[in-house]
Amino acid sequence: MATFPSVTQGYGATKTSAPQIRSTQFNDGYSQRIKFGMNIDPKRWNLSWLNISETNADTIETFLEARASDGASFDWTPPGASLATKWICLSWTKTIPYLNVASIQATFQEVFEP
Repeated sequence: MATFPSVTQGYGATKTSAPQIRSTQFNDGYSQRIKFGMNIDPKRWNLSWLNISETNADTIETFLEARASDGASFDWTPPGASLATKWICLSWTKTIPYLNVASIQATFQEVFEP
């Protein structure tokens, strides 16, 4: 299992939660909600590495391209967490604002695999 490279991440990371809940509305106004599946609340992180060296940006981009190519998940530890979990990267953007400086923005989605 590949582990995401240890390039220092910038501030401003955003975590999104969207629990998978199914709701049924009855005619008398009563409603019932149930969880859908075993892992009902996969997290999604929008991350930024701003104004890092182009070498570090290339390391991140090469890693993400390799995971996209083989369809594999990778281990990553979210900010404030103590344990790594499994993730995929849905999309990323690389910008080069200055010579030898780059920024990467990426979206990681949690997956549940053995």
